[in-house]
Amino acid sequence: MTQGGKRAGAGRKSVFGGDKTIAMRVPEPLKPLIDTWLNEYRTLRTITGGEIGNLFTLGQTLSEMSLPLFASRVPAGAPVAGDDMKEADIDLNTHLVNRPGSTFMVTVRGHSMRDAGIQDGDLLLVDRSIEPRSGKVVVAVVDGEVTVKRLEQTASSLRLLPENPDYAPIDISPESNFMIWGVVTRVIHTVD
Repeated sequence: MTQGGKRAGAGRKSVFGGDKTIAMRVPEPLKPLIDTWLNEYRTLRTITGGEIGNLFTLGQTLSEMSLPLFASRVPAGAPVAGDDMKEADIDLNTHLVNRPGSTFMVTVRGHSMRDAGIQDGDLLLVDRSIEPRSGKVVVAVVDGEVTVKRLEQTASSLRLLPENPDYAPIDISPESNFMIWGVVTRVIHTVD
């Protein structure tokens, strides 16, 4: 048996389904967050057959972003004179996210939630730590398909309801492969 050198099939096996892996150093406080995200990534790849779409963490997008907050308020009625007095910088994480370690963002594709104010191309902030109760808008996986719908749960049934009459509700049977990723807390979309 040869020792040393490169051998076919040797080495640590990837838990990501064959993807090449690399070593990476991260600050210790970020390790739990990254471990959680990696576990979800593995689960998503398994459920969706490797196609995970546009899923990313909130921190990835907003980690360094802060926007100016001006001292004067903007009236929605008659216009008033404004001032240029910047009061502070705002970190969007503190205003949009209650639990950064359990929040992620996903991009909406489609129009089934139009009447709930969720449009094609919107970004959803989704919190995994919130209990998915009846009436909440959730991101879920049904038989390998990811969707955003309003949860309807009764003693005898579980359904995902669209907010557009052109789409039919999704009945969740006991045989369905069903998982809720989290509850939608915010919708970010461009104003035309």
